[in-house]
Amino acid sequence: MEPLVIKKYPDEFLRKNCSDIGEITHKEKELFEKMLFTMKHFCGIGLAAPQIGISRKMIVAEVQERIIKLANPEVIDERGSGNMTEGCLSVPDVTVDIERPDRIVVRGLSEKGKIVEIKATGLLARVVQHEIDHLGGKLIIDYRRTK
Repeated sequence: MEPLVIKKYPDEFLRKNCSDIGEITHKEKELFEKMLFTMKHFCGIGLAAPQIGISRKMIVAEVQERIIKLANPEVIDERGSGNMTEGCLSVPDVTVDIERPDRIVVRGLSEKGKIVEIKATGLLARVVQHEIDHLGGKLIIDYRRTK
């Protein structure tokens, strides 16, 4: 399998709002696998569909061997907060210190087409939130504080 091409800022595609997924078909399952392969190929820990030029609400993430593949993800509960420096495959050579909730519950469609709720903490919670940001056209550079 060849890795997919990752769009880089300032590509305007990265600013699009993505469309919901109606159902998980063979096409979406295949895309989840291609996204996961691409993410790993480029040494990432998360990837959203708009980063590869697909304007659909799909994300993948892997932290400490826990793999998440979700369509239409939305955070339905959040607690705590923490700061961490984040990078992004679509914004190379840039890091931004971002404060985010450090415990979340996210709901979405699994690769099996079932509605699931996933509890995530620490780095995994951060990665999931970062990827969900992409689905609404938000990038890490949008968190920079102006002085």
